[in-house]
Amino acid sequence: MSTKMPEPDDVDTYIANARSEARPTLEELRKLIESAVPEAQEGIKYNVPFYEFHGSHVGISAQRNHATFGIGADALHSDDREMLEEKGYKTGTETVQIRYEQEVPTEELTRLLEAKVAAAKRAEE
Repeated sequence: MSTKMPEPDDVDTYIANARSEARPTLEELRKLIESAVPEAQEGIKYNVPFYEFHGSHVGISAQRNHATFGIGADALHSDDREMLEEKGYKTGTETVQIRYEQEVPTEELTRLLEAKVAAAKRAEE
């Protein structure tokens, strides 16, 4: 269940309105996405930060005790989930949860993002 925040107009506002312990993780996820997918269009959809690129997207959100990185079932396969869970991250079919006291799994998420971008570009051709 997400924390109740005012509806944001942009990602800066979303992060500013998040709980103080959430902000560093959200900023790190934002930078990771911007670095891995510089062509992504940043915006707000469904009241959370959303990044659209090549007909695909990812999103991030602040929850009470963790940030959620939503990458989609097309990019987060069972072996990826297993590897992340072995490192202490909780995963869903389409998401990775990062507790605020955990380090962001930058290398793993970057690899997943790069694979998602490559697949999206192939689908556009």
